[in-house]
Amino acid sequence: MSDEAAGQLSRTPLHDRHRQLGARLVPFAGYEMPVQYSSIIEEHRTVRSAVGLFDLSHMGELAVTGDEAVAFLRHALVSDPGALDIGQAQYSMACQPDGGIVDDLIVYRRDDNDFLVVCNAANRAAVVEQLTGLLAKGDFGASLEDRSDRVGLVAPQGPNAAELVADLTDLDLGAIGNYRSSPGTVAGIECLVARTGYTGEDGFELFCDARRSGQLWDALLAAGERHGLRPCGLGARDTLRLEAGMPLYGNELGRDTNPFEANLGRVVKLEKGDFVGRAALQAVQQAGPERKLIGLKMVDNAIPRAGYPVLAGGEQVGHVTSGTLSPTLGDKIAMALVGVAHAAVGNAFEVVVRERPYRAEQVKLPFYRRPRD
Repeated sequence: MSDEAAGQLSRTPLHDRHRQLGARLVPFAGYEMPVQYSSIIEEHRTVRSAVGLFDLSHMGELAVTGDEAVAFLRHALVSDPGALDIGQAQYSMACQPDGGIVDDLIVYRRDDNDFLVVCNAANRAAVVEQLTGLLAKGDFGASLEDRSDRVGLVAPQGPNAAELVADLTDLDLGAIGNYRSSPGTVAGIECLVARTGYTGEDGFELFCDARRSGQLWDALLAAGERHGLRPCGLGARDTLRLEAGMPLYGNELGRDTNPFEANLGRVVKLEKGDFVGRAALQAVQQAGPERKLIGLKMVDNAIPRAGYPVLAGGEQVGHVTSGTLSPTLGDKIAMALVGVAHAAVGNAFEVVVRERPYRAEQVKLPFYRRPRD
C-alpha cells in the first residue's frame, strides 16, 4: 500500500529544511509540500525581480532507454521526441485513445537512445502504468525505469538565476539555451542542468541524486544571498505560471480535455505516424475543437476562481479553470474554457462570483511575458 493510500503523506528529501525555514506545509499530490515561507506575493515578486528557489523533488522522473526508445516514445506521446537533438527538451503529453490528456510532460534527450521523461507527481502512477502497458503490448526494444524516488529536483527561477548558478558551476550556461540541458556539476554535485521551468522567467531545473539534494539546496541558498534569493513555495509557483498562461493539470488540462482545446495543438505531431490518440486528435484538428482556453481580465472588482461559471449574453458558456489577483500586473485575471463560438479577444463575458455576475473581457494569452535582454 502506498503512503497516500495509507493516509500518510510522502516527504521530499528537503522536508526538514522546509520546516527549519518556517514553511507552511500542505498536502499536495500525495506529498507534504511548502505552499509558502513568508508571503506568496513577496515570493512571486522575488521570482519576477531576482531569483526564487523551489523544491520540485515530488515530480516524477522516468528513464526511457534502449535501441527502440525513440520509436516507443513516438508511439506513446503526442510529440516527436525523435526530432530532439542530444541535450534538447520538448513539452509533450501522453493521451488516451480518445485524445484526453493523461498528463503533460517534459522530455529530455540525454543521448541517442536515452531519454528522461518528467511527469506531474499526481499523475506519476498513471503515466507509469500507461507507458508500461504500451511497452508490453508493442514489444518495443526499450525499457522504462521509474527513478522518481532517487532523484532530487531543485529549481532556481528568475532573472538572477543564471548568475547564481554560474557562481557554483564551470558549465558554460550561455551555451545552454531555453529547453536545453547539459550534465555537469553544481556546487560539486553531479546534476543534469536544464534551462526549463514553470514560472515564465529564465531559470534552471537541477536534477541530482536525491541523497545530495540537501547539499545542493544549501549551497544555492548560501550563494543566493547576494542575488536576492528567496525560497518559494507552491503558492507563488501557481500565480507565476498563471500570469505566464501556462496550463496546470487538473485545472486547464485533464482526461476530459484535448490538446487543441488548450491551445496546445502545436505539440501534436500528426505527421510522425501512428501514436496513442492520433485518430481522435486528427478528427479534432479537422473539425476544430468545441471549446477553447482563453484569458480573461476582470472589468469589475471581483477575483475569479477555478470552477466559477462564465457567462455570455446571460447564458453559461464555460467555466474558470484558474484565477487570481496578479501580483505583477495588479489585474484580476483568469483562464477559462468556453465554447469556441464565443472566444475572441475583446469579447465581453461575465464571471459569477458568490452568485453575482461580474464583467470581464477576453485578453490575449499570456498575461505576462518576461522582458528579453
